[in-house]
Amino acid sequence: MWFLITGNMIIAEHLSKSFGHTAAVADLSLHVKTSEIYGLVGPDGAGKTTTIRLLCGALRPDSFDGGQRPVVTIGGQDMLRYTDAARSQIGYLPQRFSMYEELTVLENLRFFAEVRGLAASDWQRRSQEILEFVGLAAFGGRRAGQLSGGMKQKLGLAAALVHSPRVLLLDEPTTGVDPVTRQDFWQLIIRLVGQEGVAVLVSTPYMDEAARCTRVGFMRQGRLLTEGQPQTLLSSVEGRIMELRGEPLPLLRRLARQDEAVEDAQMFGDRLHLRVREGAAETVMQRLPEAIAAQGGVVALIRPIEPGLEDVFIALLETASLRSQ
Repeated sequence: MWFLITGNMIIAEHLSKSFGHTAAVADLSLHVKTSEIYGLVGPDGAGKTTTIRLLCGALRPDSFDGGQRPVVTIGGQDMLRYTDAARSQIGYLPQRFSMYEELTVLENLRFFAEVRGLAASDWQRRSQEILEFVGLAAFGGRRAGQLSGGMKQKLGLAAALVHSPRVLLLDEPTTGVDPVTRQDFWQLIIRLVGQEGVAVLVSTPYMDEAARCTRVGFMRQGRLLTEGQPQTLLSSVEGRIMELRGEPLPLLRRLARQDEAVEDAQMFGDRLHLRVREGAAETVMQRLPEAIAAQGGVVALIRPIEPGLEDVFIALLETASLRSQ
């Protein structure tokens, strides 16, 4: 049975999943449109992988007791009622490499294509197209186990795309690969969205990757704290983030947190990011260096900076913690 598609290729509403007494996902709802990249961001244990498994039908959401009925539709197909038809719309790349290492690149694609029901004439043509797309056309005869980490991720992506899915689910696809490979992989995803119009949902621990997404959803303890376009989310802390450098950093952090206009101070490598109350940046720049010098510390630099998504996420986590107290 087909449902009317109004641009949302992924519709998830009121999804919950518990394992024993642990709520991995709690009343989560999200929509992803055609040609959209939706980034799911959160710490380990936030529920990102469980969410993706619910979306692809590997897990079923908990039944509702008097609340809202859970809904999952993929490409207009009801995952909970017509699972096979909904799964046929999905390309899925899990966290761990799931190809057969003893098979060649082309043999792996053939296997996954035939599992999807593609005829030989279709999978052979599609395989060549996909291998060209991901940059593995010259490695069709190489065993998967002999590929580098980045090439394995590209093979996983090729296998996920071999049946021309309308929805792509990527579970932390670049974890553990080098920065150059991460960049190459994201260029492939952006090209894919532009050329084939797929809807992409990707979980990532990297904020620079989240900034590439059309929209971002921040998760904590199974709940979606907020979602929106990266620039809209950044605007929530615009003008309130400052960089503080000096030594010793623990002293600088302690004194910064004692300032009444400073809401938080977090270590960012060899510096601190301060989040200050709206309109208080100039005041903090004037009085904090004096307070630090009085305690024997040294300020090398203090200045307002453009916020990053890390700053947004930290602010969201703090707000969520205060609400739960």
